[in-house]
Amino acid sequence: MGLPPENAKIFSIGEISRAIKGLLEDAFAQGVWVAGEVSNMARPASGHIYLTLKDSEGQLRGVMWRNAAVRLKFALQDGMEILARGKITVYVPRGDYQLQIEELQPKGVGALELAFRQLREKLFKLNYFDAARKKPLPRFPRRVALVTSSSGAAVRDMLEILGRRWPALEVWVCPVRVQGEGAAEEIAAAIRLVNRVAISDTRPIDVMIVGRGGGSMEDLWAFNEECVAQAIFESRVPVVSGVGHETDLTIADLVADVRALTPSEAAERVAPDRREILDGLTGQAEAMRQLLMRRLDLTRVRLEDLSKRRSFRMPLERLRDLNQRLDEWSERLNRVGGQRLLRARQRVEAVAGRLDALSPLNVLARGYSLTRKETDRSVVREAEQVTAGERLVTLVQRGKIISRVEESFGDTP
Repeated sequence: MGLPPENAKIFSIGEISRAIKGLLEDAFAQGVWVAGEVSNMARPASGHIYLTLKDSEGQLRGVMWRNAAVRLKFALQDGMEILARGKITVYVPRGDYQLQIEELQPKGVGALELAFRQLREKLFKLNYFDAARKKPLPRFPRRVALVTSSSGAAVRDMLEILGRRWPALEVWVCPVRVQGEGAAEEIAAAIRLVNRVAISDTRPIDVMIVGRGGGSMEDLWAFNEECVAQAIFESRVPVVSGVGHETDLTIADLVADVRALTPSEAAERVAPDRREILDGLTGQAEAMRQLLMRRLDLTRVRLEDLSKRRSFRMPLERLRDLNQRLDEWSERLNRVGGQRLLRARQRVEAVAGRLDALSPLNVLARGYSLTRKETDRSVVREAEQVTAGERLVTLVQRGKIISRVEESFGDTP
């Protein structure tokens, strides 16, 4: 193997890489669409996205610079089938060719639709759509805030409907952009502003409407951003969403306390219809009047019936009858009471006679006496009970005799 010929051009590695770079970039200057599966995806702090697209035949490195990556609506993940549009470039230091991606589309579904599905699944797991946390609307609100565009037809329709249905309602308009770059951040900031005012102001806001008129999915996309969903979720003021037309569904609709199909319906859901209220009050007043008339008629009939009774025509007759019965009962009570008192007196006298016959005083009246010991008051029945010198108390019919024993003899005839 010999040396290269004298006239042979010797290239440096950089020259070769730059030559290949020129050839590839010129060949694919119009850009290409590439289909493949995402793998080895990385998104460092710089905000750039690095990935590898692969299929059954090979692999292609790709890079998406930060200014294009920030416009990506859906979450890019390994294993996702995508369509990538970009230019073929060569990274000279390594001699690698790669696809400089300018746009990404999920294969088989639109980017916005995929982003919507991903965010809906994420927020569902965080209970953003839980019915238990949703707040009821006030029956008769005093103040309502409209977070919407100040120049669209939607705000005019809502103001007209609110004023017609409930003229006493105080309406505050918080103007925001409802589409385009930065619109979602404005809507979220307005929702938080309304909450701060509702808490600190002496005239609190009772309910809030967030919405806009119809449009394409791209036009309504501000209401599908996570920052808006989070602001609605954290709102202490009840939120009614009214975004687009009946067929449109946004993340804001799912998170809001009440979803209205259109901005006009949102206004109708918030404000009671004064005509319906007045009609209801009129109906209730008529029902109460009829009820009172029926009660009055019934009372009149009962009064007429009572007035025909004998007790009302001759009220004193009843009193005289009662007085007569009272006199009869009083006489009967006196008679029965006197008889019972007489019988009781006779029973007492009989008992007293028997007690008198048994009384020891009657025995004393016949000349007998009763002797007791002075010490213990015991009755002396036998001579052996006393001893010489012991003091005795003898009861006679009239008085008592104190004596002292000189001698005692038992069984003396």
